[in-house]
Amino acid sequence: MGPHPAVAAIRLAVRRVLHDVLTDHIRSADLSRRTSHPELAEAGAGRQRAALPERPDTPLVLVACSGGADSMALASALAFEAPKLSVRAGGITVDHGLQDGSDTRAAEVVDRLTAMHLDPVESVAVRVGHDGGPEAAARDARYAALDAAAERHGAAAVLLGHTRDDQAETVLLGLARGSGIRSLSGMAAASGPAGRYRRPFLQLDRQTARKACLVQSLPVWDDPHNIDPAYTRSRLRHEGLPALEKALGKGVVEALARTAQLSRDDADALDTWAAQADRAARDDAGRLECAKLYALPPAVRRRVLRRAAMEAGSPAGSLFARHIEEVDRLITGWRGQRAINLPGRVEAMRQGGRLVIRQS
Repeated sequence: MGPHPAVAAIRLAVRRVLHDVLTDHIRSADLSRRTSHPELAEAGAGRQRAALPERPDTPLVLVACSGGADSMALASALAFEAPKLSVRAGGITVDHGLQDGSDTRAAEVVDRLTAMHLDPVESVAVRVGHDGGPEAAARDARYAALDAAAERHGAAAVLLGHTRDDQAETVLLGLARGSGIRSLSGMAAASGPAGRYRRPFLQLDRQTARKACLVQSLPVWDDPHNIDPAYTRSRLRHEGLPALEKALGKGVVEALARTAQLSRDDADALDTWAAQADRAARDDAGRLECAKLYALPPAVRRRVLRRAAMEAGSPAGSLFARHIEEVDRLITGWRGQRAINLPGRVEAMRQGGRLVIRQS
C-alpha cells in the first residue's frame, strides 16, 4: 500500500521542485566550468561531455520551518525526497522574538528537523523593526535571515511552505491595496536572487498539508498570530474568505489562485515590454522624454515610471499606485505643476520636455 494521498501529494510537489533545483545546479556548474576553462567551449560536444563529471557537487536545499503544519509537511517531504535525488537537505527556523517562549519553540523545531536527519539545521533569532507595520516588518526580518542563512551555507534553494490558500489571501490583499496587476499575481513559484526561494505547495490547499502531518504523526505548532484579529491577514483568513465563499460558493480559493497565475503571465509580458520601452523613451543623455512616454500605452508607461522611481532610490514596498499616478500626470496632464515627492526622498519633475526623477 502506498502513502496516504495527502503525503503522496506533498512529496510529489517537492520532488518536482528538487528536480528543477538539481537541473539548474548542473547547468550552473556546467557554465562555471566553461567560463573557467575556455578550452572546453572549443572542444567537440563528445569531448566536452567526456571532460565534465557526470554530476557536480551535490546542491544543498534548505526548508524554512516555523513548526506550523505547512512547513512541517514541507520539511517531511524534503527529508523523504532529497536522499533519493542525491540532494543535501537542511532546515532553518527563524525566531522573531515576538511571543513569550519563542526561543523554546525554535529549539523544538530544531530538534524535530534534526530527527528527520536534515543537516545543517539551525535557529536564527532576529530583531523585528516597525517599518510598514508588524506583518511587513516581521516578513522583512525573516527574509533577511533566510538570505543570510542561504549565503552562509551555500544553499542552492530555500523551500517555503506557502499554500494555495496563502496565494488566495495574497491576491485579495493586493486587490484591496489597488496596486495593479502585479499585486494580483500573488507569490511566484520561484523568487528571490537566482530563484532562491521555491514554493512547492502553491497548487495544494492548506488542509492537505495539515492532513499529511496528521497521518505521519508530526507535531505542529499553531501560531496564535494566525487567529489574532489584530492582523489583516488573520481577519481575511477567518472572516473575509469564509464570507466570500458563503456569498459566491465553493471554489473561491481555487479561482483566486488561478487569477494569480494568469495575472503573473500578463505582468511578466508587460514588464518585458516596459523594459524595452524604457530604453526607447530616453534621449542620448539617458533622460526620459515626455513625448515618447506619452505615446506609450498607460500600463507600459506606468511601469517605466515605477522602474525609474525605484532606480532613483524609492523603496518598492512604499511606492504605491497613487504615487505613480501623480508622476504620470506630469506626462499626461501637464499644467506646470510642482515636483512630486515620492518615498525615499525621491522627487519627480518635468523640465524642458524631459522627466527628471532623482533624490532630493
